[in-house]
Amino acid sequence: MLRPRLPRSRAARVLVTVLAVTPVGGCAHRPPAASVTAAPPGSALATTYRADADRLIDAALADSAAYRRLAQLTDRFGSRFSGTPALDSAIDWILAEMKRDGLDDVRGEPVMVPHWSRGAESLELVAPRAQRLHVIGLGGSVGTPPDGITAEVLVVRSFDELAARASEARGRIVLFDAPFPTDRAPFLGYRDVVRYRTAGAVAAARVGAVASLVRSVTPHSLSTPHTGGMRYDSTVARIPSAAVTVEDAELLRRMRERGERVVVTLKMGARTLPDAPSRNVVAEIVGRERPDEVVVLGGHIDSWDVGQGAMDDGGGSVAAWEAVRLIKRLGLRPRRTVRVVLWTNEENGLRGGIGYRAAHAAELDRHVLAMESDAGTFSPTGFGVGGTDSTLAVARRIAPLLARIGASTMTAGEDEADISPLVASGVPGMGLQVDPSRYFWYHHTDADTMDKLDPRELARCVATMAVMAYVVADMPERLPRGAATATSSR
Repeated sequence: MLRPRLPRSRAARVLVTVLAVTPVGGCAHRPPAASVTAAPPGSALATTYRADADRLIDAALADSAAYRRLAQLTDRFGSRFSGTPALDSAIDWILAEMKRDGLDDVRGEPVMVPHWSRGAESLELVAPRAQRLHVIGLGGSVGTPPDGITAEVLVVRSFDELAARASEARGRIVLFDAPFPTDRAPFLGYRDVVRYRTAGAVAAARVGAVASLVRSVTPHSLSTPHTGGMRYDSTVARIPSAAVTVEDAELLRRMRERGERVVVTLKMGARTLPDAPSRNVVAEIVGRERPDEVVVLGGHIDSWDVGQGAMDDGGGSVAAWEAVRLIKRLGLRPRRTVRVVLWTNEENGLRGGIGYRAAHAAELDRHVLAMESDAGTFSPTGFGVGGTDSTLAVARRIAPLLARIGASTMTAGEDEADISPLVASGVPGMGLQVDPSRYFWYHHTDADTMDKLDPRELARCVATMAVMAYVVADMPERLPRGAATATSSR
């Protein structure tokens, strides 16, 4: 999830990425920066690669191959949470399909991942009347006793309000009812309120509360609760933490504002099991001249344990996979190796991204670019580019090749979660940027299903990633390396 900006020193960025990202996970992304100019139409790179780029775009738009493959993945395996048989079976299937696609050196690279199980859960309004409420446990939470926790609810808008009313919190369940801001870009609004999900339990425990609830982090709700990661602090008690719907949060607030005593019973069977084995999925097109230099692109194959994980991030994974498959199918073998990586365990640990960096530590200086799609595969607009100003300048020289599909905007961006360990090690990074307007409607819910995606938009995402990956892998010069222009806010 979005977090405060990380320190700019490279060593500090690595450390903060591991400590801050690992506990809470969650696949939300950076807001776009202000700079949006593209390269002039006469760019030499655009002229050189126009024919190949058009072939890739035409092939991606020709049919709905990516959409059909994503539907097969999500319909067959459903959600793919870390530590579950569904994730392991999906990885087996992907590896077999990649081999059938004729990709090179298809393999699974082992990674140990967290294994949290939510168990049965419920939330019942006891007073002032009886009603079943909608609830979903937050990833990493402890459970309640078998009979649950029955307590009065204290409703607050913010951490500051909780601090001011600390004397009222002891023995109660604290509900953080913080509305999603809709007067700014969605990812900026998300960053403002996700902190109540990630840190609400710690703040509530510090003032003596027995459990923590959070209003779902979304601007739009149809009684759908949103899960996501949370974290604990070793200095305070670990109390159960869950999300309620926007509708139920507002119901409880109205009752409290009328002076009514609000009592609920929360039951959660959540528990954390020993770490489980998983794998990053890796496949390549080996470069024709500089095979040891690598362009990496991918998404994360795990999802939360609700919905189908179609938007987050099955679509991004399949878009990167399909981009590499099209390069192979068209016989476009670039100078450098193009490697697709479907990372495991982005949602509640980032173990895939961290594990990939460790497994490839000896070759990181030969990683030319790390690219990820993890903002939903809606209508693409271009890339957020991390690296030097020179890196951004090269991206803008490539940008005219993507103008025909509306994806030529190159901004000084920030790292996606899975590639952030690579970017922190000096590898230039790019995140696919798309129309963000609907992303948080479905984020981490049962509503993250195939019908929310459009096959034409997904095909354009495939085309955008294919063109950028191919050109960067084939152009004579490498992307410049050096201190990043922007750091991860995840």
